[in-house]
Amino acid sequence: MYSNVKEYNQIYQTMSTFQAFYITENEDKTFSQNIIERKIEDLPAGEVLIKVQYSSLNYKDALSSTGNRGVTRNYPHTPGIDAVGIVEDSQSTDFQKGDKVLVTGFDLGMNTAGGFGQYIRVPAKWVVKLPRGLKPKESMIFGTAGLTAALCIDKLLQNGLTPEKGKVIVTGATGGVGTMAVMILAKLGFHVVGVTGKPEGKDFLLKIGAKEVISREEVDDKSGRPLLKGVYAACVDTVGGNMLATILKSMQYNGVVAICGLVNSPELPTSVFPFILRGVSMFGIDSSECDIEWRKKMWKNLAKSWKPKGIQSITKTITIKGLSKEIKRILKGGQMGRVIVRL
Repeated sequence: MYSNVKEYNQIYQTMSTFQAFYITENEDKTFSQNIIERKIEDLPAGEVLIKVQYSSLNYKDALSSTGNRGVTRNYPHTPGIDAVGIVEDSQSTDFQKGDKVLVTGFDLGMNTAGGFGQYIRVPAKWVVKLPRGLKPKESMIFGTAGLTAALCIDKLLQNGLTPEKGKVIVTGATGGVGTMAVMILAKLGFHVVGVTGKPEGKDFLLKIGAKEVISREEVDDKSGRPLLKGVYAACVDTVGGNMLATILKSMQYNGVVAICGLVNSPELPTSVFPFILRGVSMFGIDSSECDIEWRKKMWKNLAKSWKPKGIQSITKTITIKGLSKEIKRILKGGQMGRVIVRL
């Protein structure tokens, strides 16, 4: 521990540089992706300096890496909304040098230099100690996607969902959150129905625990009917739009829906009928700013009883040199499973 932040920062001005994946804006308003050497002194202020071991590639990272102002306001910038590593130094009594910790969400990788660099410096309130039973790489296989899926599932369980209630449908099931939701729900004994528009997605989803796989077209009702046959007890939705509207019309009585994405659309063309005639409940999930105690509880669950077998099998590991290729893939909807970045 150092006596004050000024002394802390002065000492680290003498440290060697580190590698980072760096996005810069060009004069013609296009954006370039490069690997550069950065100095620790250039990192933003924060109580905890972390040497990053692994990060993961999320859709939000891909948007930040291509200049999306809705994610990142100012450039140049280092994306990476997830990071796990070792505390190098700390101004907080909650963390000591050598602690294994992880950071997901908050402003990391959005407007604060993120996990695609070998070091990050962040506020102590963002940091969670790596729970026992969870290896650093495993924590990034989960990452923001796994935490979001866990929060969705926990909300469903809090509202009475049990395996005996019936089928649970997961949209965007081959994406990061969807994949994690399918695997965790299957681990907990649920009959999971995965939705995908990828022909190759069926075998993937059946392999990771889905009992059924259906196409997007099967949950894209355009009949105009206010209600459809009640099929599902619960839903984890990552896409929004008419697909979500269709699922709401297809919920059983007292069905529960957790929503966390808008890949298809932020619009929701529905009516109040599912809610007032079938008692359907819908909950919005935000993992970026969720309560720290809820966050810690979910990480403990993922480290123990909620951790599926075979999570390594859905994982591709790259270095920051391979990021540009994978960013193109995820933006085209071609990613299945999880891409882990080894720093």
